[in-house]
This record gives sequence, structure tokens and C-alpha cells, in this order.
Amino acid sequence: MSTKEKNFSFEEALARIELINTHLEGGALTLDDSIKLYEEGVKLVRLCQKTLSTAEQKITLLSQNHEST
Repeated sequence: MSTKEKNFSFEEALARIELINTHLEGGALTLDDSIKLYEEGVKLVRLCQKTLSTAEQKITLLSQNHEST
């Protein structure tokens, strides 16, 4: 299942990135397949970065609200 077909949770995306990395490091892929996997990996990394950024913002907001009470 490609990245376009599924909404990954953070944990699923991270696991998929690790799997992609393993395949890319294996060296058995064609150049075209390597590029496709690399592109998928980049999209997943961006998804993880966005998820972490959102979580950080929520934690900051909650911390600020807690300090003001």
C-alpha cells in the first residue's frame, strides 16, 4: 500500500520509513524503484515532522495554560 492510499499514524509512518531504509540500504532495487521508495520516505518524514510539530504546539499550549492557573 502506498503512502497516497493510506493515512499513516506516526508510529506506522516511522515503521514504514525504517522498512524503506532497509530496502534502500539493501542495494537490490532498481534505480527507478529506489527513487520511488525514496520519494515515499520523504513524504513520510514530512508527515512525521508535521505530527511532531503539532504535538509540540499542543504541549506548549497546555503547559502555558497550566502555568496560568
